[in-house]
Amino acid sequence: MFEAVIFDCDGVLVDSEALGLEDSARYLQSHGLDWSPADLVRQFTGLRDDVFAAKLTEAYRKVHGAAPLPEFFSGLVEQRRKKKDQLQAVSGAHEALRAIRQSIAVASSSRTEFLTSKLKRVDLWALTAPHVYSADLVPHGKPAPDIFLYAARKLGAAPETCVVVEDSVNGVKAGVAAGMTVFGFTGGGHCFDGHGQRLIDAGAAKVARDFPSLVAQI
Repeated sequence: MFEAVIFDCDGVLVDSEALGLEDSARYLQSHGLDWSPADLVRQFTGLRDDVFAAKLTEAYRKVHGAAPLPEFFSGLVEQRRKKKDQLQAVSGAHEALRAIRQSIAVASSSRTEFLTSKLKRVDLWALTAPHVYSADLVPHGKPAPDIFLYAARKLGAAPETCVVVEDSVNGVKAGVAAGMTVFGFTGGGHCFDGHGQRLIDAGAAKVARDFPSLVAQI
């Protein structure tokens, strides 16, 4: 049915979204932003750094009447990276990548150097390279469709023949805007109750709870 499968990275292939999530929530709460870990997932998952920073600045300004200082962001980065050494692949990712017969690409909001590092650290690089693409390469990050369209061009696949695998509402919206079929994925440790329904509401055609169920549907 599909010529190509385009995976998001964080929260789909690598279980990174859950790392430091509670620490980040506590840090933001200490700065007057009363968000739970689930709130952070709903609002910010899937965004490129510049889009994330803009949304966070807007929220901070509403609370404090001024933009945050650079130290605010560096402190948040420290919280988010505190448990980076605990990074693991999402369960079943290796087996799924080996089982899928279509062309494969990764299209992520992570910066190029972080994206490469994460995939190599969990032994997924050899299963995905060379078609590993960061949103650094395109003008607009998710929920714009740019990175998915870029990956499809590199694969030589028409958008309508591609299926996107995404764990975030922003990523689902980007895949839909690219004219691709989108499968929501809730196998990551950050997927709270109701997450799958939010992906459907954003435009996902189906939701897979883990990699075996995903592979069975592709």
